[in-house]
Amino acid sequence: MLWPVETRSVSPVFVGRSDELETLNDALARAGAAEPQALLLGGEAGVGKTRLVEEFATAACRQGAVVAVGGCVEIGADGLPFAPFSTALRALRAALPGELAEAAAGQEDELARLLPELGEATSGRHDEQGMARLFELTARLLERVAAERTVVVALEDLHWADASTRHLLAYLLRTLRTGRLVVLATYRSDDIHRRHPLRPLLAELDRLRTVRRLELARFTREEVGRQIAGILATEPDPAQVDEIFERSDGNAFFVEELAVAATEGCCTGLTDSLRDLLLVRVEALPETAQRVARIVAEGGSTVEYRLLAAVAQLAEDDLIEALRAAVGANLLTATPAGDGYRFRHSLVREAVADDLLPGERSRLNRRYAEALESDPTLVAADAHVTRLASYWYQAHDPAKALPAVLDASVVARRRHAYSEQLRLLERAMELWDTAPEEVRAALRPVDFTDVYPPPPLPERRGGTPSGCDPATTPLSYLDLMAEAAVAGRFCGERERALKITKKALRLLQDEHDPQRAAWFWVQRSRLVQGLARGDGWQELGTAQDLVRGLPPSEVHADVLANVAAWSMLHEPGPEAYAAAERAVEYARMVGAREIELNARVTLGCLMVDAGDVDNGLAELERVKDAALREGVAQVAGRAYTNLPSELESVGRSREAVPIQREGIAFARRYGLLDSEAWIWGNLSESLYALGRWDEAAEAAAGALGSAASAKPRGAGALRLAHIALARGDTAEAARQLAIAHAHYGTHDPMPQVLLPVARIAVGVAAAEGRFLDARAELDRALAAGFPPGTHRYGWPLLLAAATAEADARALPAAADGRAEALDRLAETARKLATGTPLWQAYERWTRAELHRARGTDTAAVWSDVVTDFECLDRPYDLARVRRRLAEALLAGAGDDERDRATELLRLAGAVADHLGARPLAEAVALLAQRARLTLTARPSHRALDPAGNLGLTSRERDVLRLVSAGRTNRQIAEELFISPKTASVHVSNILGKLGVAGRGEAAAVAHRLGLFPAEALDPTR
Repeated sequence: MLWPVETRSVSPVFVGRSDELETLNDALARAGAAEPQALLLGGEAGVGKTRLVEEFATAACRQGAVVAVGGCVEIGADGLPFAPFSTALRALRAALPGELAEAAAGQEDELARLLPELGEATSGRHDEQGMARLFELTARLLERVAAERTVVVALEDLHWADASTRHLLAYLLRTLRTGRLVVLATYRSDDIHRRHPLRPLLAELDRLRTVRRLELARFTREEVGRQIAGILATEPDPAQVDEIFERSDGNAFFVEELAVAATEGCCTGLTDSLRDLLLVRVEALPETAQRVARIVAEGGSTVEYRLLAAVAQLAEDDLIEALRAAVGANLLTATPAGDGYRFRHSLVREAVADDLLPGERSRLNRRYAEALESDPTLVAADAHVTRLASYWYQAHDPAKALPAVLDASVVARRRHAYSEQLRLLERAMELWDTAPEEVRAALRPVDFTDVYPPPPLPERRGGTPSGCDPATTPLSYLDLMAEAAVAGRFCGERERALKITKKALRLLQDEHDPQRAAWFWVQRSRLVQGLARGDGWQELGTAQDLVRGLPPSEVHADVLANVAAWSMLHEPGPEAYAAAERAVEYARMVGAREIELNARVTLGCLMVDAGDVDNGLAELERVKDAALREGVAQVAGRAYTNLPSELESVGRSREAVPIQREGIAFARRYGLLDSEAWIWGNLSESLYALGRWDEAAEAAAGALGSAASAKPRGAGALRLAHIALARGDTAEAARQLAIAHAHYGTHDPMPQVLLPVARIAVGVAAAEGRFLDARAELDRALAAGFPPGTHRYGWPLLLAAATAEADARALPAAADGRAEALDRLAETARKLATGTPLWQAYERWTRAELHRARGTDTAAVWSDVVTDFECLDRPYDLARVRRRLAEALLAGAGDDERDRATELLRLAGAVADHLGARPLAEAVALLAQRARLTLTARPSHRALDPAGNLGLTSRERDVLRLVSAGRTNRQIAEELFISPKTASVHVSNILGKLGVAGRGEAAAVAHRLGLFPAEALDPTR
């Protein structure tokens, strides 16, 4: 346990709060049962929040819990980034050094941004997921530390919290899943005005069912009487209780102050203001003690003793005597570590600080700043830069404040505290014009910026602009704007970032600097997309025009890479391919390795979509390996997303799954939340194809639960809609489709979103009997067109629409316009690419459904479709077309046809039952009932070939025989004179046709069906 728990109250008696304390103790008990708890404790200043936390913490320690308290730190008007979390983690490290070290193992360089004692924080490239990555690692760290024993993390004074602290707390409370952890946060409710930055967070947390919110009320008269009795150690006079209760209005802190004032002979009616009462207490101190109190009030929430001594400039004995007087009067209290002082209550500090004269305030801040400049060790190393910047800014000295604020912005960026970085950069822009020219000229981009390309040198006669050295070029106002724009994008303040970007582009209109302008247009494209105000192409097109014809540069390569990536998602085709190739070429020429790898991911995907499957997949594999080897996590996450997605696009689902599992583990380890969510969604698609629907639903839920942004959540919801539709839960499918629509929005239409959404919308409309709506959904999708490479999304949509038309063939309401709809489907199918066996099978299936819609389908038509799918790893699709073939066979009504139809329906029904595909199972049962077929056993009057009825080819029969004998792929290859890879493909096909997950299950099915006599399995034969 952590001991002692700091106490800042003069009352020895804890009064009231029984309900609140019971709630906190209940949370502690639930956490002890591995059910993490989150609580918010609000109340006006002085109402008793800290005292309640002290009581709860003491009780928790007695029960063996570890309590770590961290308070938000106010320095002037500024909060230190992540201060309460850093303090709490530091306390946990002191109490549980071994457990915390084990929990942080492998991620020390990232977690050092919050807890520098873990090591040196990495200085790698920053990105939009950097902050989310840090948050994820912090949440998992706390879960691991609290795995075996109960941990209470108490975060006080959220009303002073910096934006990064608020974001981290929100993330933590949203994602707590396991561990014996209690997170308790307090805030001053009377400070939360309509525009207070904490207000939106409280509203967000109120919507979480996992967060309990407590509001402390003022004391009743009875409770005030008990509190006064505790303070005075005697029963108070009822008249005095009435007077203090009326004067304090039940505020616990003011009750204490008034009771102490009465004891010391002060009249409670001396002043019209309770604030003045607090100042009377200060004014009763010796002059030196009053002076020290004023210094502490301006120094921040806590002031270190050595820093106080440097600022006060008193003889040590005089300083100690002054502090002794202030502590004795219960105005100041020593910190738990014994290295500094703070006011017993923030209300006292605020009263003293508000009483300072403007010139006095500036002078005190200057003395604090000068003391820190003279000796940086006066404060903790991780707080020095930020506090120095705040002191100089509050001292109103632009010459000193500008470089100090810029230094603090760099520290904030290193900690992924992008909200604070943005605030500090905006402060630097505010100071820019008032700072002396010689100060600005001494600043260098290399010291303060991380994202912006170096400016060009002035054009030389007969030459062209070229980049200049950022180590010797003065920092410019545009440099600050660039850094602020990116910080705003990273922390989610896109509106502020967009305003900065627009202003920068207006400034650049008067300068011939196309590379810088192009860079800002790329930022503007990203912000427009993030704000849901467009697809970002107009901005990217402007950037592309600006760099066209210029020599290769990092900016040029980045523009081309962004254009290629955008085109791959929106307008794939030859132009996107060419842009990706040029981006790779330019990035290599200028040594921009990360841009090169990113562009190669895009290029690999476009190669696969264009039909160069093997080379495209090989390129994606090479990029993944290179990114892992070189530690470029962002690119590795993108490769893990796209490589298995492209495998899925060509029907190689079984190969995709292990890569996706590996990618999820990688993304989780590095906190790549959106990459993890996209991979979960892709895994759900692959598992669905393989007939592992329960796992697919879990994967889709993983996409919804891990995503940091909207679109991957939309993908997860769409996967759930697909599964629900196939299982016959139309209402759930419609609900998830609406959720997907909401996440995707309408501002950024992409074929990979529009076509799958249209596919589910057609299916839902058809299932609800709204066939005209289904037709309208298809018409909208056809109007948008199927760009090259989108056939993987186009064929399922065409199939769904053709199936809906065929199912509605007998309905008079659907007759009007049917012929035209079928013609449009047939014409679109004629133009849509196939390229791989999977989509060739889908083409044949779609045409068979169109035949059925016209009443011209035959057993021969469906037999070809079944043959195609028997070679694929798609058990549900195979079951569906087997059902259609059985239906066509039964139309012939011969004995041979009836026997074959029976076996086909039996196999289709078994798959439907296994998957929970209720519509298919009901259709199979209804067809069998109408045809008077018994599906529970195979007909006994005719010797059927079980292997043939399972769809196994003769070669697959030979492979299954050897699998059943326990042979490996290499042994199978040697015996059958084929390659191990071919043997692996055969095994995968067999597993799909049998509807099993592994070789052992396949052998069991073969044994149960008696496919091979015992001697055939004898490896010695």
